[in-house]
Amino acid sequence: MFGTSGIRGPVGDVVTGELGLAVGRAVASGDVDRIVVGRDPRDSGRWLLDVVAAGARECGTDVIDAGMVATPTLARSVGREGADSGVVVTASHNPPEDNGLKLWNPSGQAFDAAQATEIEKRIGEGEYALGGWDEGGDRTMIEDATERHVDALVEAVGSIDDGDLSVVVDLGNGAGGVAVTALERLGCEVEVMNGEPDGSFPNRPSEPTAENCRTLRERVAETDADLGIAHDGDADRMRAATESGRYPDGDVLLALFAREAAGEGDRVAAPVDTSLAVEDALEPLGASVTYTPVGDVHVAERAREPDVVFGGEPSGAWIWPAETLCPDGPLAACKLASMVAREGSLDALVDGVPTLPLRRANVEVAEKETVMERVRDRVEREYDSERFTTLDGIRVSFDDGWFLIRASGTQPLVRVTAEAREDDRTEELLDIAEGFVADATVE
Repeated sequence: MFGTSGIRGPVGDVVTGELGLAVGRAVASGDVDRIVVGRDPRDSGRWLLDVVAAGARECGTDVIDAGMVATPTLARSVGREGADSGVVVTASHNPPEDNGLKLWNPSGQAFDAAQATEIEKRIGEGEYALGGWDEGGDRTMIEDATERHVDALVEAVGSIDDGDLSVVVDLGNGAGGVAVTALERLGCEVEVMNGEPDGSFPNRPSEPTAENCRTLRERVAETDADLGIAHDGDADRMRAATESGRYPDGDVLLALFAREAAGEGDRVAAPVDTSLAVEDALEPLGASVTYTPVGDVHVAERAREPDVVFGGEPSGAWIWPAETLCPDGPLAACKLASMVAREGSLDALVDGVPTLPLRRANVEVAEKETVMERVRDRVEREYDSERFTTLDGIRVSFDDGWFLIRASGTQPLVRVTAEAREDDRTEELLDIAEGFVADATVE
């Protein structure tokens, strides 16, 4: 039921009113007195939010409704409102026909694997702590969740010294308007693109890729803007455009944020598909990378350890554990704007991160679990055990590079990543990895 980022899928197929009701009941059947709920702009979220709330209230749990908010706004609200759990109705960067449910702890961390398993068990067995006819929970609205998120961002960043910093923010018709307000409060001149919330995402697909954000890149390049910011539908992700219209790779942004946050003896949490460029950026500081499975919940779990000062995923999820364990796209936008104001140029910051040839590919497969079992068996036959890890999929390391083969957590895909110090070697490692998948598919 749960992928790497909660429950997601097509509305009316995977995600239904019955599922929403069951999740509301299951969350409320734990040691839970109050939950906070909210949603992104998708039209189906209006009734999905209602059935989640109804399921929780049926079990005697009070529901605090934040309305349409960014996911990090909702995640921050759980602890602030004294609630025990939170549920956000969102499919994040997925297409408009999808929706989903993501569950949150008071710390701002998404439900981990053990918690998700418990929810699945309750739903599978239909065992809910239903209340009596006069024991239903209340439902109240909170109006200031976004404003309090803005206050937290401004407090975290302080002020941006260059009052002339110009930022173009592409909200992708999502729920990330908190970033615009915070940047303006910090003294930036802000131009907004695709600012009207619309869950059909009429102007660009929700996922903030370089191609999907071409208009943002062009707008920043043709104006005097210093920086472009792009969010997905629920604003847990943040990507950026430089003043010349370049779209920095996610690994480069991860290295920049990590280098800014870390010092001697600190660690940065990152998934196993992260570029060696991050290790290279941290080594001169005496800091290091601690690798996790792919998925922001895994990065957040590792970020709870006391010497981990930052966690991130190349996809655009950035976590500062001193602030929250939720990926906070608007916080990342403010942090990056502050860095650009201080250093003068995002192009220069990006050029200061040496990169390695890295390639990613996706292979559509019908039975990804079976394919991965076959890949694992063959890798174990061909390589010594000290050369590979099964932390998430199969990552095989060499003196000059590595490759990773892992199943997607949300789609019928096997993802292949390869990186080396030289272009030809990267291509060679990618071919080897894709060969493992091809052989496993036809067996």
